[in-house]
Amino acid sequence: MDNKGNKILYVDDEPMNLLLFKALIGKKYEVHTAASGFEGLQLLETNPDIKLVFSDMKMPEMNGVDFITEAKKIHKDKHYYIVTGYEVNNDINNAINAGLISASLKKPFNLDLIFKTIEKDL
Repeated sequence: MDNKGNKILYVDDEPMNLLLFKALIGKKYEVHTAASGFEGLQLLETNPDIKLVFSDMKMPEMNGVDFITEAKKIHKDKHYYIVTGYEVNNDINNAINAGLISASLKKPFNLDLIFKTIEKDL
């Protein structure tokens, strides 16, 4: 099955993580990347057919939960995930319990888990 029509957004302030995610996940899916929450919101506006959104938690200006909170006000139909290299904290647990995000995933990327997550929600 060709999954290239399925669009995914990955938001992270680290350029290497953006490149890595796009190189690995972009083999199967159409991946858009944003270097900030603000850029992520713009991409969601110009690409309303993005289905899944992955966001780093720790970013300057707007963290992952703040970005997803803003994005979900307008784009309720998408599935949102936090990706973090840190321990899951209260902000992330509260976002899961409130239904803001579907789950949190750990860095470094676990490709099997990311692909299973994507396939479950597409």
